[in-house]
Amino acid sequence: MSEPSPSAFAAPWEAQVFAMVVSLQEAGLFTWSEWAQRLGREIRPAGGTERPADYGAWLTTLETILAERGVAAHDTVAARAAAFLRAAEATPHGEPIRLENDPLYRP
Repeated sequence: MSEPSPSAFAAPWEAQVFAMVVSLQEAGLFTWSEWAQRLGREIRPAGGTERPADYGAWLTTLETILAERGVAAHDTVAARAAAFLRAAEATPHGEPIRLENDPLYRP
């Protein structure tokens, strides 16, 4: 029996970020050339320390592009992430996480 091949993604959220980037590029929000330049600046900022080219860098780059294009402001993304974390903490183990589980959720 052969060993399973390692996944390109360490966690499901990494695959989701990858899929969002591909989908948004295909929808015309940015070109691959623009993405590569922006990701490169995130990985190696001018005068800064180089960081790993991991999916955290992909996520930060995507959030920046979304904010610049008026798709989703940084504070909107941060608020949604905080709501998701609160919902996760309030969700029993093994149950799906829903934003409705956020104690501060208001429909």
